[in-house]
Order: sequence, then structure tokens, then C-alpha cells
Amino acid sequence: MNMSAPVSTRGVSARPPVRWRLCWENELELADHIELSDFFRKTYGPTGEFNAKPFEGHRSWAGARPEIRAIGYDDRGVAIHIAALRRFIKVGEIDLLVAELGLYGVRPDLEGLGITHSIRVMYPVLRDLGVPFGFGTVRSALQKHITRLLGRQGLATVLPGFRVRSARPDICLTVPPTRVEDVVVLVLPIARPMSEWPAGEMIERNGPEL
Repeated sequence: MNMSAPVSTRGVSARPPVRWRLCWENELELADHIELSDFFRKTYGPTGEFNAKPFEGHRSWAGARPEIRAIGYDDRGVAIHIAALRRFIKVGEIDLLVAELGLYGVRPDLEGLGITHSIRVMYPVLRDLGVPFGFGTVRSALQKHITRLLGRQGLATVLPGFRVRSARPDICLTVPPTRVEDVVVLVLPIARPMSEWPAGEMIERNGPEL
């Protein structure tokens, strides 16, 4: 699925255009992982002391490894990144196939071309994957921000008040092997309507967060 998709920059003409590359994980070369690792360390590092640590050693993923990536490039290199992984989660008592979205990052100078453009690029990819829903989580503190960017534009349904249990990506003798977090859930109806999203406020990820 190596392909390029141009993104309109109308209204932000001072910025160079972003060229999107959609690729399966197996299509990435070593040089790609090194470049992405550097991008994530520089993007996540300012948000917290330990947020860049998973990307040390040229590693381009933090928890679960993605299946497919959308990478936006400009004349300075990697500008925007979002990834997806098909998996079964449990919502309440219902097992549900989703494409989890994660590993989102954008260079600070391109925040105006951020997550809304990423989601628009990912929509046709998710349709081709044949999943019922796209799924993602953000911290509860970001509810207003993510609602403004995605919910009000109809790109995703924003559901607050959820708890998600995830496996930790690494075993540590001093902490439990799973963790539970209070989150805001993002749902993208793809092959099924939002009315078919299961009831329940507890989600079992049954694996590490993407």
C-alpha cells in the first residue's frame, strides 16, 4: 500500500504542502524506523520526561506495533504520523472488531494541519480494511479539545466517561501487568452505524495500547 496522497493546504499557503505515504508495517525500511524514532522523540519529549523513552534505540512504536501507517512528509522530513491496528476489544460484554488509531504525532510548526487531516486520510484506509469502527482514546483532560477538532466536524463521535484496561508493553516486577485508565473514547463509524456501538463503560483492550 505504498502510495502518496496530497493534502490541501488552502488557507495556510505559508506552509509547504504535505505529501502522505500510506504503508503497511512490513514495507518500512530500517531508515524509515530511524527517521520515525527521531520524529517521535522530538515530538513526545516536550510533553513529559518519560514520553520519549519508548522510542529510544531507533524504535518507531511505543506499545503494540501498528499494522498500517499514514506518514505525512514535507521538505523538512516527517511532519505528521498516525497509525492503525486491527484488533478485537471487549466493550462491556461484547467482543468487537475495531481498527485502533494511535501513534499520533505532529510537528509543532504544523499543528494547523494536525489530527483532522490525519483522520481524513485514514478514513478510506479504514473502509478498505473492512472494519466496523475506528477506535481511539485520549486523556479525559483533552475532551474539549478533541471535541472541537473532531466531534463538531463530524469526523468522530466523542464518548466521555470510559475506563480502559490495557496490558503493559513490558513486564516489570514492581507494577501490575495491566493498567486501568479513565479516558475519552473516539469512535469512527465505518461499516456499521454508531447506533450499533455496544453499551458499556469498561473496555478491555486485551493488549498494549497502540
